[in-house]
Amino acid sequence: MDQQRVAATYLVETPFPLEKAAMIIAGEQSTGTFTHVPGETDRLKKEHGAIVEHIEWLEDHDAPGLPGVVLPSNHSGKYHRGRIVISFPLHNFGPSIPNLMSAIAGNLYELQQLSGLRLIDIQLPEAFATRYSGPKFGIEGTRRLLEVYDRPILGTIVKPSIGLSIEELAQMVENLARAGLDFIKDDELNANPPYAPLDRKVAAVTAAIERAADATGKKLMYAFNITGEWDELRRNHDLVVGAGGNCVMVSILSVGLAGLAHLNSYSEVPIHGHRNQWGMMTRSPHLGIEFTAFQKLCRLAGADHLHVNGLNGKFYESNESVTRSIKACTAPLLGGYKAMPVISSGQWAGTAHATYEATRTVDVMHLAGGGMLAHPDGAAAGFESMKLAWEAAVANMPLEQCAEQHPVVRRAIDKFGKAGQ
Repeated sequence: MDQQRVAATYLVETPFPLEKAAMIIAGEQSTGTFTHVPGETDRLKKEHGAIVEHIEWLEDHDAPGLPGVVLPSNHSGKYHRGRIVISFPLHNFGPSIPNLMSAIAGNLYELQQLSGLRLIDIQLPEAFATRYSGPKFGIEGTRRLLEVYDRPILGTIVKPSIGLSIEELAQMVENLARAGLDFIKDDELNANPPYAPLDRKVAAVTAAIERAADATGKKLMYAFNITGEWDELRRNHDLVVGAGGNCVMVSILSVGLAGLAHLNSYSEVPIHGHRNQWGMMTRSPHLGIEFTAFQKLCRLAGADHLHVNGLNGKFYESNESVTRSIKACTAPLLGGYKAMPVISSGQWAGTAHATYEATRTVDVMHLAGGGMLAHPDGAAAGFESMKLAWEAAVANMPLEQCAEQHPVVRRAIDKFGKAGQ
């Protein structure tokens, strides 16, 4: 790709010819508007105009995917779907994620000539690598801190999400840490609530983790949710690090990509990136952004861990989409920038096989809330059941065979579902 341009790939639906729709998008997002204006010279358009690089027709449909579309006077009754690649001059916005988003994912979603638009991929020039350092820890750094290799990092989410007292939370964390878990995260719903202020939570939880580490020789990683205003991010980060904490978490769409990059500029511990609110941006197949595109920006901005949903989970997303997201997080990007995929939502020991079969990797973080905490024999057994299930999956041993050898796996199947579901 031309190192002075950014290429964006869109899935487009339109009642107009795809060529016309592509030109409208390119004009609207660079030098043009709905009519010619003074100053829009050929020289200016040549230097600053977006270029339609590729158009691929895919299929026609009889009904629009989205409302609010205007029809051409000679409308055939068909809505054309296709893949369109448009490139933008880098000097229009520079290596700036906020201004890049205005160009590739701005007002074009509101164009009346489109009945569907989805950003499915982006190609970025090397200039972005000079501006954004990317994850400081990623997969390798997280493994190094935990001293966990050759298997997934296994853990849980604090449940109930809201309402535990600080004392109850600290006791839960200590029990789980003593059970051998690798990782625990705050729920995205719980950051710095008035009933459990972050400073008190950090003090109590880090002390509990240290007590467990003294007893077991293993220090659990805890992702404290520090989501807040930008000026709070620095204070909250410093609070966690000062207390001996080893991970912070932010809701990326709450603080914004620029907020994530701001946090990464001074963070001393891994940043656990949660993607709550993602569904409203992507659930419609006719609108929004594909995660394969969005995760590149999250990696650039510094997310060490990225949530990707889970296979056979509780949310709407297909297994194929989750698999693409897992693989995307570790695909090459500007010579580095790998992030650890975080698999969660409706997970338990029985989802290990499907996950490994789809991805053929153990470089994931596999989190189970209820699927670990609600194991009939307790959280320690829930952790052990997931660990054994992963060992079986990698060894190509069916889950039922694993359950025949290990009662904790059998009990997980009896509680959470049948093998293979």
